[in-house]
Amino acid sequence: MFTAELASWAREPDPGRFPYDAVVREYHRVGKHFVPAELLQELTRVRDMLPAVHGPWPEIRALASFLDTALDKPDGRYDYPTYLALPVLELPSADDPVSTAPFARPRCDRLIAQLVADALDFELAALDGLSVRLPEMRPGEDLVVKRCKHGLRAVLPALGRMALDRGVTATGHIDRARQVRTLVRADMSVAERRAVQLSVLPVYVSHDEYLFLRVLQSFETTFVLLAMDLRAAIEALAGRRAEEAVHFIRGAEDALRESAPLFSMLATMQIGSFRTFREFTEGASAIQSRGYKLVEVLCRTPDKERAESPAFHSVPEIHARLAGGHSNLDDTYREARESGALDAEAAAAVESAMTGFAQALQRWRGTHYRLAVRMLGEATGTGYTEGTPYLDSVRDIPVFHHAAPAADRTVRTR
Repeated sequence: MFTAELASWAREPDPGRFPYDAVVREYHRVGKHFVPAELLQELTRVRDMLPAVHGPWPEIRALASFLDTALDKPDGRYDYPTYLALPVLELPSADDPVSTAPFARPRCDRLIAQLVADALDFELAALDGLSVRLPEMRPGEDLVVKRCKHGLRAVLPALGRMALDRGVTATGHIDRARQVRTLVRADMSVAERRAVQLSVLPVYVSHDEYLFLRVLQSFETTFVLLAMDLRAAIEALAGRRAEEAVHFIRGAEDALRESAPLFSMLATMQIGSFRTFREFTEGASAIQSRGYKLVEVLCRTPDKERAESPAFHSVPEIHARLAGGHSNLDDTYREARESGALDAEAAAAVESAMTGFAQALQRWRGTHYRLAVRMLGEATGTGYTEGTPYLDSVRDIPVFHHAAPAADRTVRTR
């Protein structure tokens, strides 16, 4: 079926009428790792002809991003960003003007709400017997209830800011999740619905991989928001606008704290299911997260050993940013304080905000490590990393040097 639809499209190529449904259906039927060579060849042909296709740029860009994600394994480009289909989601960029920082929160709220609501929809459709996608190791109803409970905790703050929470009136977790699914979907544009549909291409047919992808995408969205807030705080502090800097640092802390229920949601994954599908994710690891590394370097300049570690060499653009010099919150705060540009009250407010953020990030790292131990034990990572020993070795790296709680000032010796 997909061959006929692609052949028909190629005769009259219209980017807005590409047979996404047929292609995604096949990817979900077998998993990205096992997609038939015939389909990969047809998609490669489409990509080759795309520069000559005429149509609205947003539709061409969407198709190009989808093909970039769909063909990463045969191209030998498969990594964490393509596994999560981040180009398809069109997250805010580290290169966006700092002036757009006030818009980052509502933009990321929408995306997190859409991703979590879609994860809930997938769970509910399987529970109701309305979906045949990713049929291996379906969870029981009790587990679905837990996923709905934690998913609701993760999404309700964003829904409140979007003025959609008033429609969540049910009492049970399942019924509330159904309402969230309906409310969020009704609020989405056609383009947003398409992006969410195209941004999940699991490598295998294990049910829980869908949840895994959506939670990681939500975390990446949170990292983008943190980066935008930190960049805005650095600019404000450089301009000696301490109150504005505190506002953005506190916003970053709030975003990090609101993401915590995503870990609880992820912890409901069945260990057997996770260990099955991760066999086919070799080459993609969270160590390649550009968003997380950007947050790290915006906080302070990493120590030399950290900056030259595989963690930073795995994200070349961030490593290059370090080599070229960069502004960070730790140094900007120190300079403002030592220059006398901040009075004692302003300096104390900024340091308090930085300390709160540092504590939240350290808790996030600790929770990440504990969850990884539960899921992986001492198994190696999928991005050619050491796995949980690596996470253990980096979870106590100081967030800041010049403004941090005592427990965060010194790297633990091993």
